[in-house]
Amino acid sequence: MGAAHSQEDLEICTSDEEEYEEYEERRDGQEESEDEDKFEDSRDDTLAPSPSSGGRLPKPPPSSLDDVDAKLKSLKLKYTPPPSTQNSARLFRYINGNTPKAKWITAEKSTAYSFVKTSQVNEEDDDDKNQDSENEWWVLKVGSKIREKVSEEMQLKAYKDQRRVDFVAKGVWALKFATAEGFADYVNSYNGCLFENNHGVELNEASKAKIFGKDFIGWANPEAADDSMWEDADDILLKSPQSATPLRDTQDLTEAFEEATSEGIHSLALGALDNSFLVGDSGIQVFKNMRQGIQGKGVCVNFEAGYGKAHSAPRKALLMRAETNMLLMSPMSQNRGIHQLDIETGKVISEWKFEKDGVDISMSDITNDGKGAQLDPSASTFLGLDNNRLCRWDMRDRYGMVQDLAAASAPVLNWAQGHQFSRGTNFQCFATTGDGSIVVGSLDGKIRLYSSNTMRQAKTAFPGLGAPVTHVDATFDGKWIVGTTDTYLIVICTLFTDKAGKTKTGFEGRMGNKIAAPRLLKLRPLDAHLAGSNNKFRNAQFSWVTEDGKQERHVVATVGKFSVIWNFQQVKNGSHECYHDQEGLKKCYCYKIVLRNESIVDSRFMNDNFAISGSPEAPLVIATPMKVSSFSLSSKR
Repeated sequence: MGAAHSQEDLEICTSDEEEYEEYEERRDGQEESEDEDKFEDSRDDTLAPSPSSGGRLPKPPPSSLDDVDAKLKSLKLKYTPPPSTQNSARLFRYINGNTPKAKWITAEKSTAYSFVKTSQVNEEDDDDKNQDSENEWWVLKVGSKIREKVSEEMQLKAYKDQRRVDFVAKGVWALKFATAEGFADYVNSYNGCLFENNHGVELNEASKAKIFGKDFIGWANPEAADDSMWEDADDILLKSPQSATPLRDTQDLTEAFEEATSEGIHSLALGALDNSFLVGDSGIQVFKNMRQGIQGKGVCVNFEAGYGKAHSAPRKALLMRAETNMLLMSPMSQNRGIHQLDIETGKVISEWKFEKDGVDISMSDITNDGKGAQLDPSASTFLGLDNNRLCRWDMRDRYGMVQDLAAASAPVLNWAQGHQFSRGTNFQCFATTGDGSIVVGSLDGKIRLYSSNTMRQAKTAFPGLGAPVTHVDATFDGKWIVGTTDTYLIVICTLFTDKAGKTKTGFEGRMGNKIAAPRLLKLRPLDAHLAGSNNKFRNAQFSWVTEDGKQERHVVATVGKFSVIWNFQQVKNGSHECYHDQEGLKKCYCYKIVLRNESIVDSRFMNDNFAISGSPEAPLVIATPMKVSSFSLSSKR
């Protein structure tokens, strides 16, 4: 389990630098002796001291600095041109990972950095005349050691008080600047390059207005944004002892259960009643819900009973009808619609087709009508999503009678409500609130809010920050949204005050121009590096509430072998220590990490009804392909 602060956050102090200097000098001394041998071998043997010079070599003719520079480079020495004062800094590297021996060492005592626009990110030669100018991006170069495309994958973290930036570039690095001006110049240049790489236009007021729109200019200029809604929400929470988590409490996670599972677990379907389910290659394993977590019942529903072994594991499992039925969505490659499983009998009772106007259509995702809809014993509808479709499907006959599943050879779902957009939506993911309002995330990073009454036009459309949104979730009351991108989570407050002075959410009406800036949840550079370059954030969601008047307390997401947990009240607290001396959008780096031995399939909090007395939260369930574990969260003063 990770602590709330990682070791790379430690300040690089003067005494540390002196120690690293000694380390580097010893290493450089060895390298220089090797270089002297190389220099002797490459020296011109025809040049010898003359008697008239008193044993000294004759003075060479005057040469320009460029000639000297070229000569030294031709000798293949370990030579780097002296950095300019304007773009100079000291480069450190973090070694030994998250171990007791971890420390910063000096990589270069004085180095130069530059931002170069090029299409050759991995090439050493920027002078390639065949570069494609239409596919160029900004690259950071630091001395001879770093060449990295400027992107969110660098996970840049700035420490204004230390005049230092940490980042990931095939390792964890830090640049420390001699002056505050040097630090500010670097950060401004980096932000400008990042904006242009993300959006394809130069950073200026006109481009920000074009990308974010006049109503969302606070997203582009967070210092000018109206954050009063964040603070008002905090005030409400602090006055509600049932929903508030004390800010100064430290929270510990204790593992209650760990059980081996069948191989090939693909998804986790948590129930709010008696049971939860793990969906794998061979079938569905049943677990009993308990106050301490979930525990296996030794029962498994085999897919061969109706689903067919040839179908492979479903990509989505959706509980419904008081958790007595489960909808199994076929893998995308098969696009066979959905299977309806009766959990009590363990049999697939029907295979449903997605069809509109007599034509088969595809769906990329399905979800319940609302946060607590799976508890409704008579529910017969659910929501579907594709890249340009948002709709509601009804398992009843369109003329009002339930279809006779025994007689229907291929039951067809009724398109009950929805809209098929012509182009440009690129929907990726969706979720619902307690009242059935819908939030949809898109490939272009936009997040749209639809009311429960209409799916034709979004009430609010939040602009993208430059990265695709791969997963979304909403709180039960619809006041907060969390979106998942590969490298960060974005938390959005949907509250606004209408012209009549009434507080509403963006699901209910257009928010106007008084829209709070979002906040980002990010990993520190070391944790991002340890998580692995190929591992991205997945499935960020709030803790699970299905009743009015209760408040979600945490946000959890997975990245590789990490399950990462943020205290949601800390995120909303504008005076939280993470936000001190930050520029731009507020970023929260205070989290806890649960480390597993293999990549995590999913991690979710159980329903709030399973929270025990003295605990600020219901148990956390973490599923991997081979194991499922339950953790209890406890508070300590």
